[in-house]
Amino acid sequence: MTDGPLPFRDPALSVDERVADLLGRLTLDERLAMLHQFAPAVPRLGLPAFRTGQEALHGVAWMGGATVFPQAVGLGATWDDALVRAVGEAAGREVRAMRESDERVGLNVWSPTVNLLRHPLWGRNEEGYAEDPALTAALATAYTRGLRGDHPDYWRTAPVLKHWLAHNHEERRDTASTSVRPRVLHEYELPAFRGPVAAGAVAGVMPAYNLVNGRPNHLSPLLASELRAWTELPLVVCSDAGAPSNIAGSQGYLPDHERGLAAALRAGVDSFTDHGEDPAPTVARLTEALRRGLITEGDVDTAVGRLLGMRFRLGQFDPELDPYVADAAFDTPEHRELALRAAEKAVVLLKNDGLLPLAPGTRVAVVGPLADEVKLDWYSGSLLRRSSPLDGLRAHQGIAGVEFTDGADVVRLRTTSGFVRVPDGGPDLELTAAAALDPALLRGRTDLPPLTADAAPADATELRLVDWGHGVLTLRAPDGGYLSVADDGLVRASAAEPGGWVVQETFALEPHGGGHLLRHRGTGNHVCVAAGRLKVAAEGETGEVFFVETVERGADAVAAAAAGADVVLVVAGNDPHINGRETEDRLTLALPPAQDRLWRAAHAANPRTALVLVSSYPYAVPEADVALPALLWTAHGGQAAGEALARVLCGDVSPAGRLPQTWYADDAELPGILDYDLIAARATYLYYDGTPLYPFGHGLSYTSFDHADLTVTATDETLTAEVTVTNTGAVVGDEVVQLYATALEPSVPRPHQWLIGHRRVTLTPGESRRLTFTVPARSALGFWDVAHGRWAVEPGAYAVRVGASSRDIRQAATVKLTGEPVGPRPVRRAGLAAVDYDESEGVRIVDRDPVVGDAVTAPDDGTPALLRFRACDFGDGDGIDRVRLLAAREEPGDGRVELRVPDLGLALSFDVPSTGDRYVYTPVTAELPGPLGGVHDVELALYGPLRLDRLDLA
Repeated sequence: MTDGPLPFRDPALSVDERVADLLGRLTLDERLAMLHQFAPAVPRLGLPAFRTGQEALHGVAWMGGATVFPQAVGLGATWDDALVRAVGEAAGREVRAMRESDERVGLNVWSPTVNLLRHPLWGRNEEGYAEDPALTAALATAYTRGLRGDHPDYWRTAPVLKHWLAHNHEERRDTASTSVRPRVLHEYELPAFRGPVAAGAVAGVMPAYNLVNGRPNHLSPLLASELRAWTELPLVVCSDAGAPSNIAGSQGYLPDHERGLAAALRAGVDSFTDHGEDPAPTVARLTEALRRGLITEGDVDTAVGRLLGMRFRLGQFDPELDPYVADAAFDTPEHRELALRAAEKAVVLLKNDGLLPLAPGTRVAVVGPLADEVKLDWYSGSLLRRSSPLDGLRAHQGIAGVEFTDGADVVRLRTTSGFVRVPDGGPDLELTAAAALDPALLRGRTDLPPLTADAAPADATELRLVDWGHGVLTLRAPDGGYLSVADDGLVRASAAEPGGWVVQETFALEPHGGGHLLRHRGTGNHVCVAAGRLKVAAEGETGEVFFVETVERGADAVAAAAAGADVVLVVAGNDPHINGRETEDRLTLALPPAQDRLWRAAHAANPRTALVLVSSYPYAVPEADVALPALLWTAHGGQAAGEALARVLCGDVSPAGRLPQTWYADDAELPGILDYDLIAARATYLYYDGTPLYPFGHGLSYTSFDHADLTVTATDETLTAEVTVTNTGAVVGDEVVQLYATALEPSVPRPHQWLIGHRRVTLTPGESRRLTFTVPARSALGFWDVAHGRWAVEPGAYAVRVGASSRDIRQAATVKLTGEPVGPRPVRRAGLAAVDYDESEGVRIVDRDPVVGDAVTAPDDGTPALLRFRACDFGDGDGIDRVRLLAAREEPGDGRVELRVPDLGLALSFDVPSTGDRYVYTPVTAELPGPLGGVHDVELALYGPLRLDRLDLA
């Protein structure tokens, strides 16, 4: 026996050896406690407490002030891997620096979000990078490499990707199931995760709240069969907040919480984020699950081992060797410059008829609800510094003068007893945004006097009313405070910005009795007057009738400002906490009507009007595109957004952002938000058959570029493309060179084209550069062959195209690959898995059983469902006289399946009896009328509630 350090303290041993030693020293109770997000300390072994989860999507969030970079969708618009990696490094360094002064700051970073921006109405569109899996994977790999660091043994932070899997909706987000067919899964959803995981820069993933194919994502068999097969690292799977309780709660998937948590642990969830900082309920449920034999100690040890491995890699046990202690940095000049550069690179010039850049000495009118705002989102840090568009233009030396109005309607509210007044908050009033480990727990201020409703006309407060659309409005006092409601129910002008998990700063006016009732949307109750003060009505109280007196129309103020300016900049867009956010999808692509009126008023007064959209998502603005000489878009750009925008508008920087998702012209062009089959729905630039307002990859410049001399060579392993890009304009600029591929002779529907490479390069006037793209041919050109259940590259011709956007192709070349012939489906040998269809109508994909596998069913509304299977090979037909289905039916009575071979006129009917359980399958057999041979298309029609697993020949 020696007096040396315990083996788990010995950095000379491998991580696996150290984990094994430490596991052996921990009691079962200690190991179970480590499965909660807030793992307690183990003093007897000198182990500190540890928590999983630190938000850092575009800078450190929820911990107070930090460097705030552009939203993730804005980083996506840069198409700049090196820049995004630098932002990841800066965020990781600030996590480290902030942890030195606040041990609540965690090193397990829950970022980035790699859910694809498939549907632009998704409430969390701001969190993703792009609608394309290759671009998303490249940028996520860059960001996670920055967060992780370059040391071979120790990690700066441990990034966790969100949200596994197929999560692009807030509608019923914890109970809705999305149908994801195999081709969409393997060609679209999985690659965005696979790229950063295979690159070795990811510590784990977080499952999403929703269900996929009828099974909760926290029980996904793909965690084992796909995710953990992509890397040798022991990935950690951290649950989303409250999701473990949903399995037996809102989802009702399993009968009790013990079974729910046990199933999640067996599926691969390692860390349970539930019940806030209190691990007791989770530990109690897992302890009971162990007692009941639902899990084993081996299951516990596997999960704890992964978590401990992450802690070792973060240097928690070797602080003297951790290279990232000295690397920590916070709010440095370099980080500030990086925030400015990122915001500049994110600006997308959508249209320009020569209005931009602004000439030196221009007098501008800066108008609109976002003109003097720096909006934050749910995953932003607090601002240490602030530059709005108005700030940036006022400070720019090239601007001769600035006129400003926010375009809000100025109103007074009158009640039967008098006018509404905002009392003076005192000379020391300061409105600041608070921070918390969980900002959902923040409460409104109660230290300010509430609004009164008995003022004389001369004492009435003039409020600025902004209509954000769909009847949602905010009211702002002259001192800048938003009207808000705290826990005591009183209305105060107390908020610096709208925010919080439940936004307390939004209201709705409802016509009533010649006036309006004022509904507070956060509580859902009307505002009333009690003892002369405004408050939210309690049960039994009636709302006050308010009469709205308009002092000034916002559109009139905009027109007046526009008339005297050389150029008008209408800055419109969204507040990330209103009408589209986590828990709430958008209802439309349209700009709010009040904002639409502002650009029209400005343009009527001054035709030299540009629309600047600052938003978390695309808008449909086809009329503005026709009428206005210039349009720009940028995501909410963080602390330096205004300065960056001013530099672009004034020509200090040539814009080079590119759209990371398609901008459609109308809501009618969108599929339903729960329709994930982008192949059948013809969604995203990959399959969309129409003409977009602005295509994926679109963005203009103040200079011009030529693409020439494209050459392409390909083997079965590697595709190499070279192209020369030249700046043919008069100013320095960045070009984003986009490389696309197209299958010219596909046997199944393939995308119009798909991105296989991109490069952002800076070129001086007249400068040329030869760029080389080298990509793996198999992953870049292949598709999921449902007929044989494999990834395949078909033989034949492929076009490789270089362009400035997905619809602006400048050069093309063709290559031929020998590939691997797909061939017909081997039905005689392998049968047909129902989920492996080629086409479908009305089909829902469901769980074959609670653990693994998929089946199909018809819609709940009673309409039939149809599956089509192309090119089914029945062989010579010899010896086959029956067809057998495997199906389940929970409901009483019979369901029916009809098999059709259209070109033979064959139709067989199968009556599926009740099995009493959706997961109990029974074989149902029908006799063939004669030999069935050759290659034919097959259809299966489902009638009534039943689950179909597969078809086999006998």
